[in-house]
Amino acid sequence: MGSTGQDQDEPTVGQLVANASRDLSSLVRSEIELGKAELKKTAVAAGTGAGMFGGAAFLGLLAIILLSIAAAYGVSALGIHPALAFVIVAVLYLVIAAVLVLVGKNQLGKAKGPQRAIETSKESVEALRAIGKGD
Repeated sequence: MGSTGQDQDEPTVGQLVANASRDLSSLVRSEIELGKAELKKTAVAAGTGAGMFGGAAFLGLLAIILLSIAAAYGVSALGIHPALAFVIVAVLYLVIAAVLVLVGKNQLGKAKGPQRAIETSKESVEALRAIGKGD
């Protein structure tokens, strides 16, 4: 044994700290790589899902157009001139759109920002300023 009371095979504190730092750095890099791989897989799945929703929305729009034409011809079958039947269906859609706009506007009027979060943020800023001033 040496005069320091330490066996020559045992690492020094400095070596242990360096090893721990290196291992931690390696662990962080590995976690970042894992995160990147997971995000890439998630992004591909999200992109595929968004594409499917886009296709479904397009087909839904086509169906609405065809159903609108069918509704207009249905009204026309009641003996109303076809041009007037299409106008009736269009006016019906405009009334529905107006109701949706009014309901949406009412809901937006009720929406407020995150009041509690804003207040607590202001309080945190004031507390940090007080600490910075040494109060």
